[in-house]
Amino acid sequence: MKIKYSPKFKKSICGFSKEIREKFYKQISFLLYNIQHPSLRAKKYNESKDIWQARVNQSVRFYFLIKNNVYILLDIKKHPK
Repeated sequence: MKIKYSPKFKKSICGFSKEIREKFYKQISFLLYNIQHPSLRAKKYNESKDIWQARVNQSVRFYFLIKNNVYILLDIKKHPK
């Protein structure tokens, strides 16, 4: 699998601290290895648009599509509690 970053994602991730960005890249390595990795808690977020959600930490989530052999990262944002 490969990773592709959308322009919106690139803009959104810049708004997060270095600590969150580092944690995100660690989570991406898990995603590339195994989408079912327990720390990701990856799940379908929007069935109709085929959008997935995965966890960076308790308060941050990232959203992506899966097309062929590519994870297309759409956005990253704080998770509403």
